[in-house]
Amino acid sequence: MSVNITKLKNGLTVVTDSMPHLESAALGVWIKSGSRNETQDQHGIAHLLEHMAFKGTKNRTALQIAEEIENVGGELNAATSIETTAYYARVLKPEVGHAADILYDILANSTFDENELTREKHVILQEIGASLDSPDDLVFDNFQSAAFTGSQPIGRPILGTPDTVEGFSTNQIREYLDAHYHGPNMVLSAAGAVDHDALVKQAEGTYSNFANTITQDASPATYTGGEAILEDDFQEAQVVLGFEGRAYHVKDFYASQLLATILGGGMSSRLFQEVREKHGLCYSISSFHWGFSDSGVFGIHAATGPEDLQELISLILKELQRSSEDIIQEELDRARAQIRSGLLMSMESPAARAGQIARQILLFGRPIPNDELMERLDALSVERVRDLAGRIFHESTPTLAAIGPVKDIPRLSDIKQSLGIKQSLAAE
Repeated sequence: MSVNITKLKNGLTVVTDSMPHLESAALGVWIKSGSRNETQDQHGIAHLLEHMAFKGTKNRTALQIAEEIENVGGELNAATSIETTAYYARVLKPEVGHAADILYDILANSTFDENELTREKHVILQEIGASLDSPDDLVFDNFQSAAFTGSQPIGRPILGTPDTVEGFSTNQIREYLDAHYHGPNMVLSAAGAVDHDALVKQAEGTYSNFANTITQDASPATYTGGEAILEDDFQEAQVVLGFEGRAYHVKDFYASQLLATILGGGMSSRLFQEVREKHGLCYSISSFHWGFSDSGVFGIHAATGPEDLQELISLILKELQRSSEDIIQEELDRARAQIRSGLLMSMESPAARAGQIARQILLFGRPIPNDELMERLDALSVERVRDLAGRIFHESTPTLAAIGPVKDIPRLSDIKQSLGIKQSLAAE
């Protein structure tokens, strides 16, 4: 595989990873702008813009956009996250240029028709309603809001609220696009059966029209920790317990990824074995570490019946306490192997690879070779991961989100006391 990078005069980066043995390619445009780049009165507009980009341009109707990509057997989609928005396609080798043209058209020439906007608002309101009816989704939104309190953009749900979505106008959408969709903020990434020089030549004739302007960074994130308990009449209780994580750029980021894998990264993980296999308290349990550009969260997610809540939380807390004392080399090596296999498997998927190198350029300014990532992981010792566990679980204000029959769940004050959180943090 060969990664090639070209930066256009307007600052937009074109990056490709050629896989000559494939007959298909994945390509897309990744923008360094997501829900945390919204102001208070823009809550949900990044996601609405992503939807509206497919609803007609100066050159194509919404139906023509769908038909053109599907007439050649391709797929077209998009996604909004906290820090990025992506528009991407999968096509066969001869259609790469066609897909790149459609992607450019929806980003540069969308008309944001009023009738289409009215219909799409209704679609998003249904999406918001569906999320409110899905406790396993809603608990993560509530967790993020409790972790980053004070109306911080990073703590707000990506979809927005019914009030904010209904209030957006076409002019507001255009203003948001014009403010954030700039060359230095964008990466055109492709992997698979793709010709780098041909894609660059095409981009120079079209994508160079985006402004060469540096956009303002999102407001800094401040992890606070907190509690979001919502009692409701569901069959099981959804629980997320979390702590302050590490940003992408700090030295403990990779150690945090390893720690999450050791605790809840698979069937051999500590939490799965203790909580699921030995005590049968839930169907599944997992841990995660989400890094952002200037912060992060470390969390554990599980679902259980109301009668098992207290024992579930107790067992989780015991495993968190143990992790700062008795992680062994075998566990560390297993976690490294899991992460390594995930990296190598992603290299075999054009879609995963295109997204990976695009995000790395937006976050780090360059693609990170897998060998370099593994060197960073290999440099981590058992002592380092234990030390990190002690700092995360005993020096960080916890975040607790729970939904369902949760009236008997241990509260945040109980969790702090059990973990021996310092009094200065417990008083926050």
